[in-house]
Amino acid sequence: MILVDTALKEREKQGKPIRVAMIGAGFMGQGLTNQIVNSFPGMRMAAVQNRHPEKAFHVYRYAGVEDIVEVATQAKADSAIRAGKGVVTEDALLLARSEEIDVLLDVTGSVEFGANVVMEAFRHGKDVVLVNAELDATIGPILQVYAKKYGVIMSACEGDEPGVELNLYRWVKGLGLTPRVLGNVKGLQDPYRNPTTQKGFAERWGQNPALVTSFADGSKISFEQTIVANATGFSVKSRGMSRGLEYHDDVMKIGTLYDIDELRGLGGIVDYVVGTPMTKVYCLAEHTDPKQQHYLNLYKMGEGPLYSFFSPYHLVHFETPNAIARVALFRDSVAPALGGPVVEVCAVAKRDLKAGEVLDDYGMYMTYGEAVNAGEMCEKRYLPEGLAEGCALKSDKKKDEVLTYDDVELPPSRLADRLRAEQYQHFRGETWLQELVKA
Repeated sequence: MILVDTALKEREKQGKPIRVAMIGAGFMGQGLTNQIVNSFPGMRMAAVQNRHPEKAFHVYRYAGVEDIVEVATQAKADSAIRAGKGVVTEDALLLARSEEIDVLLDVTGSVEFGANVVMEAFRHGKDVVLVNAELDATIGPILQVYAKKYGVIMSACEGDEPGVELNLYRWVKGLGLTPRVLGNVKGLQDPYRNPTTQKGFAERWGQNPALVTSFADGSKISFEQTIVANATGFSVKSRGMSRGLEYHDDVMKIGTLYDIDELRGLGGIVDYVVGTPMTKVYCLAEHTDPKQQHYLNLYKMGEGPLYSFFSPYHLVHFETPNAIARVALFRDSVAPALGGPVVEVCAVAKRDLKAGEVLDDYGMYMTYGEAVNAGEMCEKRYLPEGLAEGCALKSDKKKDEVLTYDDVELPPSRLADRLRAEQYQHFRGETWLQELVKA
């Protein structure tokens, strides 16, 4: 990113690299470590946490780092970081508390675990970058409140779809246009996929089958577009967005899918389609000045009223360090919620479910997530997909039914439940969820 590269080179010249601690050492953490170690001067992967330390050792060695030490105490962690060693630990809170760390990078995809680590990082003055769309979409707005309280920055990452879309959105607004649609593009949509059906693909690429399933069943794109909605104030036209609408034509003509008057009335929407070639995200925007419309037509953008801007790339781990630099050097968050949630992600039954069953996590066998406007989510007491895991069903649910808080018994003492209840109270004045969580 322009400016970021120059600023990072200056930090390298000063011998003051941004010290990053990464929570999680899976497939994405592997790529990120390699990228920071080998392609980002002015930044250092100072420490890596994983509950299986051998995975943290692996991501360092994958990047060519051999001077690695495992630690279990705060003093040893801080000392090893100061000594320039690659630090490995099972204890994420050591890194959240360390005075030797500038930015905490959450690459876990876990809502409850992530909430605990992020809150501890805030309390110890750490900026946070999330490669954890599930956490951000579920309780990101209230976490932003806490980030401001502690004087730190919490940011989504660049490279993943929300970051790519928000960069495009800001750029298009900077040209003087008014964005009306922020869209994401999928190659596949099947809400009934599961880790068994996705095992072969996951093994081919060295990925987690549950994570791959969340891509295929629509949960991941729902989390991602929720982040975009909350950062722009855009809504969804209906629960599930377009839910698998196929479009294989020219991205420059994708505006024909939408009614401009409806979009104006809604104030803008987030959406997605399946199949558009050579496109990852798109922004449809209008310009009300006839003089500028003339120029846009001259520049091969068509006659409007919706002009199509798009990016063919989403290069997650290649670009994530840009977000770290924006946070640490420029105090700029990539996709912060403007206020309370505008869109959320509800849990929907992937198969017929029986009373007494305990729900598994997103990307598994029992539920998938759909983006829904926050008003409907609250009014109908929908259960968030990010908090479905561990909930015990009190009643049967049919396949494709939305699950509600009234259908389940929550696991005890989860921080993420308390934060989401606080989010409802803080932004909507709703107290029913706080009462439920306390019970």
